Amino acid sequence: MHRKIYLQLLFLFLFFNSYSQSKVQPFVKGDRVVFMGNSITDGGHYHSYIWLYYMTHFPNMRIECFNAGIGGDVSKQMLERIDNEVFAKKTTVMTLTFGMNDTGYQLFPVAKADSLYQLKINTSLTSFKQIAALLKQHPEIKKIMIGSPPYDETSKIKTTPLLGKNKAMLLIVNAEKLTAKDNNWGFIDFNEPMMLINKREQQIDSLFTMERPDRIHPTNDGQMVMAYLFLNAQGLAGSKVADISVDTKNGRIDKQENCKLTGVAVNNSGIQFNYLANSLPYPLDTILGGFGRPQRTQAQALQLVPFTDDYNQELLQVKGLNKANIYILRIDNKIVGQWDGNAFEKGINLALITATPQYQQALAIMHLNEERWEIERRLREYYWIHYSILKPKGMLFNDSEATMDSLQKYAKKDFFVAATIPTYQKARFKSVRDAWQKEMDLLTDQIYLINKPVEHHFEIIHLN
Repeated sequence: MHRKIYLQLLFLFLFFNSYSQSKVQPFVKGDRVVFMGNSITDGGHYHSYIWLYYMTHFPNMRIECFNAGIGGDVSKQMLERIDNEVFAKKTTVMTLTFGMNDTGYQLFPVAKADSLYQLKINTSLTSFKQIAALLKQHPEIKKIMIGSPPYDETSKIKTTPLLGKNKAMLLIVNAEKLTAKDNNWGFIDFNEPMMLINKREQQIDSLFTMERPDRIHPTNDGQMVMAYLFLNAQGLAGSKVADISVDTKNGRIDKQENCKLTGVAVNNSGIQFNYLANSLPYPLDTILGGFGRPQRTQAQALQLVPFTDDYNQELLQVKGLNKANIYILRIDNKIVGQWDGNAFEKGINLALITATPQYQQALAIMHLNEERWEIERRLREYYWIHYSILKPKGMLFNDSEATMDSLQKYAKKDFFVAATIPTYQKARFKSVRDAWQKEMDLLTDQIYLINKPVEHHFEIIHLN
C-alpha cells in the first residue's frame, strides 16, 4: 500500500514538473509512427508495447508503427539516415531519442570528466540542431523528442559504473526539451522517472536495476515502464477497458462505461446479461524476451508502475448479492472464476483474469504482434550492417557477393558482425526482404481483423 501511494505521488510530481510543457497528442487513425533511436529502440520493445495498447484499446483505429533504431548510433548517424528511415515512409509522427552513445563509454578522470563530457555533448548537439532544422521543413510530421532512458550508475551490480555519464546525458535531454518547447513539439522524459524508480527499488535491493548488466539497455520491465511513461504523456491514463455495474434487486444497469449491456435478467440463483465492450484488456507476457533475452519480464513492470490502475481496468460490479454466499462467473458457458458476494459488491477487475474469452482474444493479438516484432528485428539487423559497418566504407546498400566475403572476414574480429551475418546472408536478397515485409503486413492485417471485441454472455450464479 505504501509503495502504491508513493508511486501515485511520484508520477503526479513528475507529470506536473516534466510534462506540463509537453504537447504530446495521442495517435489518430491512419498515423504512421516512426521511432528513431539507438540500440535501446533497435532491440527494444517499448514501441511494440505502445502499439499493443492501441491495438487492444482502440481496435477500430488502425495505426502503423516502425522501428528505426540502429545499435550504436549517435545523433550524427541519425541525421545521415533520416531521409531513408523517416521522410521516405510517409511518416505522420516521429519520435527521436539519443544520448547514450553520444556521451561515450570512457572512464574519465574525475577532475576532467565534466569538460570531456561537454566536448562530446557539443558534438552531439551540433548534429541535433541539423536534425531539428530538417524536421522544421516537414510540418506534416508531428515530432516527439524523448529523453533517453538513464545510464544506471547507482546499482551495486558488478559492472563498474561510468560516474558522471548520466549527468552528461541529462544535458542532452534538457536540450531536447528546450528544442521541443521552442518549436511546439512533444517532449517525453524517460530518464528522470526511470532513474527515480531505480533508486527507490535499490533502497530495498541494492542490486536492482531496470537495465541489463551493462547498465545501458532496459530489460523488458524497463521497456514496459517506458511504454507506460509514453502513454501517460499522451494523456491516456484512466481510460478503462470497461466499467459495468448491475443491481440484482431490480435488474438495473447502474453503469456501462465503454461497453454496452443488453438482456439483463435476474432469477433466484443470480443474474445474466450480454456484454459488448469497445476495448480489450491489455495482455502481459509471462516469458522472457527482448534485447539479449534479459532476465526480467514485461509483467514485472506492474511492480514498478501503476499500469493496471491506469490502463487495464475491466471492472465488473454486481450489487445485491448475498455477501456471504459464493458465486461463479460464467462467460459464454465457461467458468472463469468464483468470488463471494462481497467481492462482487466491491468490483472485480476482469482484465487480470487470463481465462476470460476477451483476455484470450487479446493474448492472440499479443502473440501476433510479437511475431511481427521478431521479423522486424531481422530487418533491423540488416540495416545495422549497412548503416554501422558498410556505410563508413562507402558500401551502403551494396549487397554483392564481394560485400558478403568482406563481411565474413571482418566478422573474425567483430563479435557483433559475426552474430548478425546469418541474418544478413538472407536479408541481402531483396526478394527475401520483400517477403518479410509482406509477412509483417499480413500479421498486422490479421491483428486488425481479430482485435474487434465481440459480445459475450455473462452469468453470475449462486454456487450451491
